Amino acid sequence: MADAHIERFHSEVEKVLKHLHGEFAKLQTGRANASLVEHVEVEAYGTRQPLRNVAGITVSDARSIQIQAWDRSILQNIEKALQQANLGTNPVNDGTMIRINLPPMTAERRAQLTKIVHQFAEESRITLRKHRQEVHDVIKDEKDEDVRETLVESLQKAVDDANAKVAEAAKKKEEEVMKV
Repeated sequence: MADAHIERFHSEVEKVLKHLHGEFAKLQTGRANASLVEHVEVEAYGTRQPLRNVAGITVSDARSIQIQAWDRSILQNIEKALQQANLGTNPVNDGTMIRINLPPMTAERRAQLTKIVHQFAEESRITLRKHRQEVHDVIKDEKDEDVRETLVESLQKAVDDANAKVAEAAKKKEEEVMKV
């Protein structure tokens, strides 16, 4: 029974890592990337939708993103949503598409993003600890002491592996942010 909980912990680890990578993808690293804007919610056809559902997003060079709305009638809504998204950029609407030019990142902004990377990593570790505690509580109810010890060791190994993956992802993203 407790083995099933450890398997569930592994699936929770995958969810946490996927969420972490998603948050990291949204961070501006000085290079244009479609993931910077694809999650922005746009008012279109009476509902709010992610930008990727209503427009084509292309990266034309290292510092600019082009957004081509599939329906030009929502171009104004896209521009408004991008301005409200606090991306640190000013979208330019030329009537057929929207261009976003990313400014070069300052050392101050890089330091700020590094703190955000560490914050996301810490939130992931907290979530992992919460899931670990839930599984550990189930393991404590195990009657057989040897089985309980084996399960605790197995759980701790899974937690250590997950924390190592979080640390590696954070280190990789920090290097990407600090790269000039």
